[in-house]
Amino acid sequence: MNKLHIIDGLNLVRRIHAVLPDENDIASVQERVLAASKKMLLQHQPTHCMVVWDGNEPSWRKTLYSDYKKGRKPMPTALSDGLVNIKATLAEHDINSFDAQSEADDVIATIAMKMISNKGEVIIVSTDKGFSQLPTKNLTLWDHFNQQVFDVEQYEKKLGIEQYQMLDFIALAGDSGNKIPGIMGIGPKSAADLLNKFRTLANLYRSLDNLGAKQALKLAEGKEIARISYKLAQLQCDIPLNINLKQFRINPITN
Repeated sequence: MNKLHIIDGLNLVRRIHAVLPDENDIASVQERVLAASKKMLLQHQPTHCMVVWDGNEPSWRKTLYSDYKKGRKPMPTALSDGLVNIKATLAEHDINSFDAQSEADDVIATIAMKMISNKGEVIIVSTDKGFSQLPTKNLTLWDHFNQQVFDVEQYEKKLGIEQYQMLDFIALAGDSGNKIPGIMGIGPKSAADLLNKFRTLANLYRSLDNLGAKQALKLAEGKEIARISYKLAQLQCDIPLNINLKQFRINPITN
């Protein structure tokens, strides 16, 4: 069985860069990214590996909602300038990259689902909880920094919902990290309570008459922003890509 290791490039690099005392020390970032990648390959022994990087084109999400990710700290110039060398160093060790046009998340989701549909196995290396919406069969989410599998079931318990309700939950409660708004006045606890009772967003909106007048009004007035929030959070799994898996095949890692 083919086993594809997908590394969320900027997620890994920016986390490594953030803990260094000198933000201009890109040589150390380069060294640590390579060491981290080799460690992961030794741990998981995939047949293929790729690092997916965010591109520079505006995200369709930004077009849909102008405040999407507003206020997020920009990448330091030294790191941005150093990405070329980081990618080159990885390539020298047969760890090849793929540059998304815009956000890497949709590309990663598309490649992962294509691989799984072809009876392959996928490991996504990222701390981005957005990947938890993907089906878990033959898919592992690996948190390199905590050296553990991201436990989707535990995350469900924390939110008080089931996996299939993840997007409905964000549609209601939003996601502050990505500046996805959700409905004003509906917090995580209220969103979970509503979904536990009505199961889906569609059922909830068909049942507004069963709610108190104040909450029903919030939901009715927020229906459009809920729709937008749902779309912002939803990973696109059908991005057109021209990728040949053969170019990402790696030799077994022994040390």
